[in-house]
Amino acid sequence: MPENARRPLLPLWGAVLVAVIGGLVYDLAFPGAGIWPLAFVGIAFALVGLIGRRSWSAALVGFAFGLAFYLQQVSWTSLYLGPIPWLALSILESAIVAGGAVLIALAYRWVPRAGDTRWVRLILLPALVAGLWCVREAVTGTMPYGGFPWGRAALSQSESPFAELVSWLGSTGLGFLMVAIVAATIEWARIGGWRDRRATALSATTIVGLVLVGTLVPAWATTPNGELRVASVQGDGPAAYFDERSPGDILAAQLEATRPILDEPDVDVLLWPEGGSDIDPTRSESVAGIFDSLSERLDAPVVLNTVTTNGAEFFNTSLLWRAGEGAVERHSKRHPVPFGEYIPDRWFYDAIVPDLTGLIQRGYTPGSDAPVFDVGGVVTGLAICFDVIYDELIWEGASDGAELYMFQTNNADFRGTDENVQQLAIARLRAIETGRSVVNISTVGTSQVIDPSGRTIDSLPADEPGAMVTDVERRTGLTPSVVLGAWTPGVIVVSSLIALVAAGLLARRRTGATAREVTVELERTP
Repeated sequence: MPENARRPLLPLWGAVLVAVIGGLVYDLAFPGAGIWPLAFVGIAFALVGLIGRRSWSAALVGFAFGLAFYLQQVSWTSLYLGPIPWLALSILESAIVAGGAVLIALAYRWVPRAGDTRWVRLILLPALVAGLWCVREAVTGTMPYGGFPWGRAALSQSESPFAELVSWLGSTGLGFLMVAIVAATIEWARIGGWRDRRATALSATTIVGLVLVGTLVPAWATTPNGELRVASVQGDGPAAYFDERSPGDILAAQLEATRPILDEPDVDVLLWPEGGSDIDPTRSESVAGIFDSLSERLDAPVVLNTVTTNGAEFFNTSLLWRAGEGAVERHSKRHPVPFGEYIPDRWFYDAIVPDLTGLIQRGYTPGSDAPVFDVGGVVTGLAICFDVIYDELIWEGASDGAELYMFQTNNADFRGTDENVQQLAIARLRAIETGRSVVNISTVGTSQVIDPSGRTIDSLPADEPGAMVTDVERRTGLTPSVVLGAWTPGVIVVSSLIALVAAGLLARRRTGATAREVTVELERTP
């Protein structure tokens, strides 16, 4: 490998500047700007500054990229609680990005030393870089306190042709492919591919082939199995954490928005959003009577969400309510939001920011119920608010026989921000990934019904009360993404780490062998 090829492409100041620009551009690919091609540009800017870097400078470049991205991506966290949670989350996520940048920089340093053929530079190196990007995303999605898998590369592609790939590969696999395409293009440029027809053909064939197979060849098709007539209601009540309200105000808003559809014929289920009842009907006879009346009037069960208790524990719980029977099934949120729905290690954070932690008086306990309801013989998958971003819950619902999904959320704390459209984009990708319809109902919007292709077939305006009555297609069967489940991200993460270690060992061996050859040659020279 030529010595100049081992040097950084950019001086450190230039790499940091490019990384900051890259993070800002990367954010523009996500909703609300939603300019999806910019995701590839942002990834390119993130990578070029890492080529040839040592570990500490790579960490700085990665941190700059992460901070520029996350400060924009999760700016909605500052809406009510101020800058401290926003800065803390952004800095934490950026520190993880910095660690991932070090791994990628090591790949750029070691792989060409281990083998500098065209195949290595145009296929193996980009694949490893992409895999290490996914390693970093896996860490942000699991650590700390259950992780926060928001802002993964794939989530920028809900409106792009690449969205179809999630039914084959899932979000991790799509992110892997996106980064691999960018990294391969960078390597093609670095080796002067435009002057080498073989290199150009190799790069183009690999990239175009992968994309065409994924987007034009359909995944294993799920099979239509009838329809479910779903009435879903967006009450637009005072559901935000700091809204002024009295007990029952949110319930009253939901009831008012439900009235216009009470005479709709042949409704199979009435769906309310997260927090739609601010009084638990299992602990209030009068509220239980309200839901009995709704269920009886529509001759259909009601799927509602409220706060339930078990001793001293609180749960964010969805209930399947039938007239005369009450709550016949329940599902509690699996991943309560740290610092939003509970305070982890409270003793520690109370000592640091007591004014903020004091706002969260009630901590939710994670649920363990299956994420499905049996609605009149139709198995329906569930996810409560941010649970939609956790892959394993969605896969579990499909594997348990869900024929469609009902996502309940409360976006009232983030009115006027990009949070609700970012979450809606995730819901759209879930529809494509599982090959199933999604009813995404919010207290305040954005509420939509999405078909298995990701197309919106019904919707309500944000920040207005309203209701939808929609014939929602049911489907059976599993896509490759669901069948493979955790195997896809598991194989990518584990194999990438093993490959990085192997590249380092091989590079060290080859470097040592080269040094010995040079020494011997010098000794032979008179």
